[in-house]
Amino acid sequence: MESEEGESVIPFQLQFDKPIPFQIKIAEWNPEKDLLAMVTEDSKILLHRFNWQRLWTISPGRPVTSLCWRPDGKAIAVGLEDGTIALHDVENGKLLRSLKPHAVAVVCLNWEEDGQSNTDEIGNVSAYEDRTSRFFPPAPRAPKMPGLVAGDSSFMDDGEDSLAELSNTSFRKFNILCSGDRDGSICFNIFGIFQIGKINIHELSVPVPHLDERASRKLFNATICKVALSKDLCRLVVMCTGVLRDTEPREENLSVQDLHGLHCLAMDTSIFWKRKYELHQVAQQASNIEDLTEVIRESLSVMSKQWADAMKTFHDKFYSLSTLIVDNGLESSPQDEFLSLLGGARISPALNQFLVNSLGEVGVKRVLKSVCGTGKELQLVVLDHLQPAAEIIGFRMGELRGLSRWRARYQGIGLDEKLLNEATENAGLLLVQVQRFMMVLSSIVNQFSNFFNWLLKSIKYLMQEPNDQLMSYNSELLVVFLEFLYDQDPVKDLLELSEADDDIEIDPKTIERVKKLIQFGGFSDCDFLRRTLAKEFQHMESSFKMALQMPFTTISRKISCMKLLPLCPLQLSTTQMRSTIPMSLSFYKNEISADRSCQSGYTDYISFQVPGEAFTDIPNSIGIAKGFKQNSNIEKNGYTSMEAVLLSVPNGYHCVDLSLYKDKELVLLLNKSSENPEGSGEACMMVVQTVDLPFISISSSSSLNQWELENLKGSIVHLEMENEKVRKIPHSTIAPLAVSASRGVACIFAERRRALVYILEEDEDEEDVSEDK
Repeated sequence: MESEEGESVIPFQLQFDKPIPFQIKIAEWNPEKDLLAMVTEDSKILLHRFNWQRLWTISPGRPVTSLCWRPDGKAIAVGLEDGTIALHDVENGKLLRSLKPHAVAVVCLNWEEDGQSNTDEIGNVSAYEDRTSRFFPPAPRAPKMPGLVAGDSSFMDDGEDSLAELSNTSFRKFNILCSGDRDGSICFNIFGIFQIGKINIHELSVPVPHLDERASRKLFNATICKVALSKDLCRLVVMCTGVLRDTEPREENLSVQDLHGLHCLAMDTSIFWKRKYELHQVAQQASNIEDLTEVIRESLSVMSKQWADAMKTFHDKFYSLSTLIVDNGLESSPQDEFLSLLGGARISPALNQFLVNSLGEVGVKRVLKSVCGTGKELQLVVLDHLQPAAEIIGFRMGELRGLSRWRARYQGIGLDEKLLNEATENAGLLLVQVQRFMMVLSSIVNQFSNFFNWLLKSIKYLMQEPNDQLMSYNSELLVVFLEFLYDQDPVKDLLELSEADDDIEIDPKTIERVKKLIQFGGFSDCDFLRRTLAKEFQHMESSFKMALQMPFTTISRKISCMKLLPLCPLQLSTTQMRSTIPMSLSFYKNEISADRSCQSGYTDYISFQVPGEAFTDIPNSIGIAKGFKQNSNIEKNGYTSMEAVLLSVPNGYHCVDLSLYKDKELVLLLNKSSENPEGSGEACMMVVQTVDLPFISISSSSSLNQWELENLKGSIVHLEMENEKVRKIPHSTIAPLAVSASRGVACIFAERRRALVYILEEDEDEEDVSEDK
């Protein structure tokens, strides 16, 4: 490795230089632990320790397009090409939750938690208490589908502790996962699992007050590059490419051109900070209800499959009787043959052959075990999974209904009492349907058991064997079974959603009794008995989603665009390859808050490479802007609190990637231009002290055709290798550059599949650094 001449210190000690078998396209350090998550070109996700020990590897099966950690480092969010966001456990990589808030690829993720401690004015810890554990045992998990290997489900895995921790958000700081997709949509998910809002940057109208009160501009054909939510949750900064176009006709003497390039938006998300306690409580209840609805859905699916398999066994065994009846020239049905035998008439040759030769005692016992055993398994699924889940759903619905009655606090986030009343009632009616199903199932299983006991006695009689040891049977139940249940399946009808949408027939007297019960209160739907268990579940889930659609819509409408800043022009080819533009977004806390609408102020730092074709007179440069989201009382007069600076990259180098490191340093990864493409190349890592840079306040131009960076052409800062902290790298490098601000390390990937980890934090007492080995 290289060495410095004389006694000068080599900055940034090299921890190790390792070969890697894959090329890496995404890399992110864990915010709390010495762990690095990486995504390979074939979309495998690797987790390594700082010493490069691999902990696990997973393959989502779909292209991975983005990655980010939960603020506490215990879970990782993975954005996929089809719009899915998957949450994985840091301990073993198991899937914790999978949600699909987008229709297209998730190109960026940002997970931020409230920077304020959960304390009240006196200093006591303020956390929302979930009262469910006082009245109910731990929530049930979804039953395993027969033959399904753990981990195959897209909803849950075997990580019981991790799943419980993911759902229990009572004492966790309020946090929001922001995700942006390729079509310009941004979704907001509380705790990463409960979707509370969605906007599309194409639908935003940005006012231009210093020109005309009616003036506004909109983005077209925009693609999101980066999103960053402030740590007080009050502001969201979005970097995107697209066309900025005027939406209102102008005066004839004012010609407005479309601005096609890189833009920055500041979104007002203060509703998250203002209503974080209310949103926390709603998300806590609603996300658990969503979990439990999946438990019920999986329970119904498991029960339906198990019962269908049992009925298939029954019908496969008894189908041959119909064939034998036809072969013997009889016009009777299997039920007629069994009823004739029950009545003491002479047995037909077809039925005799079926019972003695085809079915036999062994066959009857096998079908008996299949049907009655499945009935018992279904009862266990109901008692252990479905019914407890329905009971807890009813309680949590009631909690949400109670919150909705506190209109002063919860009406502002869209919690509607009427809709929640309906959802709570439907949760109660689902419990009624569960009890009804258990009664029907028990009756059906008893009648099957009675039928099989009679068949065993009949076979013993036909074979002239003693049958005193066999169980007795009920002749009346047997007649009912043969006339109404032999070729019917009431259990299947209750478990499956029929496409014909047929209702259960209820006699008029029962309907009249139900209508009389309505007068006592508690419910208002007199048609619930016409619905099956599966339809009742679907009905409850639909009403729940409708009740939560109101908060989703309300919060989405309260997220607005405050500012839109056109940064620099781009050619179409560059816009299509927006992922090749190095950029970074971060928020850092101010010593003195500049935004009184929130408890603490945070300054946004925006850094990006200015494409070479943007401005011919400022080639090979880096732009840094800060304070874009800050409010200012005098902004309407043409002044904004935003400050910016342009950095000129040293001659002979070009920027590969960049990352903000803490609030005072910018890490640049630069490749040296080489005329020999076959060589290993050369690069360097440069750290620039942003506190020493001459930032210039940017005034809002009165010209709508103006790019903001044009104001900085006359004050470019030229970076010199000898004036900055620079570490030379004996390899040509590629993006990404992974920097950990909490650990003070940087991971760099070389073109020839090597990973280099450097320590950015240096010991001030150390006067010399030994030469790298």
